[in-house]
Amino acid sequence: MSAIRRSGKASIMTYDDEVLRALQLEELAILKRIDELCAARDIVYFLDSGTALGAVRHGGFIPWDDDIDIGMLRDDYERFLQAAKEDLGDEYEIGIPGVTPGYAPLFAKVWKRGTKFYTQETIEASFDQGIFVDVFPYDPVFPDGKARKKQFSRCTFWQRVSYLYHAKSVQVPHGGLLGSFERAACAVAHRICRMLFEPERIARSFDESARAAEGGGVAGCYAAMSYPPDPPFAIETLLPPAICEFEGIALPIPHDSKTYLETWYGPTYREIPPVELRTNHAPLVLDFGSGAIDAHASV
Repeated sequence: MSAIRRSGKASIMTYDDEVLRALQLEELAILKRIDELCAARDIVYFLDSGTALGAVRHGGFIPWDDDIDIGMLRDDYERFLQAAKEDLGDEYEIGIPGVTPGYAPLFAKVWKRGTKFYTQETIEASFDQGIFVDVFPYDPVFPDGKARKKQFSRCTFWQRVSYLYHAKSVQVPHGGLLGSFERAACAVAHRICRMLFEPERIARSFDESARAAEGGGVAGCYAAMSYPPDPPFAIETLLPPAICEFEGIALPIPHDSKTYLETWYGPTYREIPPVELRTNHAPLVLDFGSGAIDAHASV
């Protein structure tokens, strides 16, 4: 198990530079395989959230970032799940909500077999998560503000239920006495969720909530509803993808990246944030396939 250093919230981790770069390159290899698969199956995707920001602002990874996110519209996402099950090969595996045992997220992940990227939640869920790339489906949103808020709230509810079902000590926003109370409440909620729900029902209920506006949403307005719901975007902001260099590779990003990134991060998205606002995923166990390492030591 790696010894880790954290500052501020529990999701901020300081890596050894060589370890972080090795992790990024493993993730980049997964992304290349995804890109090949999507090209072969005519599946449209784009770099999402912080990965899109990294492409535009840094020409690759945000220097302290330790994951890759991609997005795609729901129809492409469903085709991607099927294609990944059929054609990823022995080196990679896909996590699917309600299907993969111990899997809490309500979006897909592709990870490299034989590696480990364990958080407290995955350890408690006995989930063997490898080094991964996140894959988010985008769904239409309701035009009415009240209906949209209800749609987002239901998605957030089922995502929280899923994490509480799979792990009793999910990450909480506060420290000290309040944090202790929040963790105790999560432990109680975990037991309640285990009594009331099953993973298949959780995933199905989330998908129903996320897809509720199909046929009746804003024409061309979409959002990723997973953990927590992302802001909605006009279809013209997302598609067709533009091409941007990411670590020396030409990859798709949202069509109007300026509007997309300003919506996500504000008009100052090109500015480098102060250290205290830099976040990542803080694994407790990191293994490139040759044994767990100290994330502060060179590989």
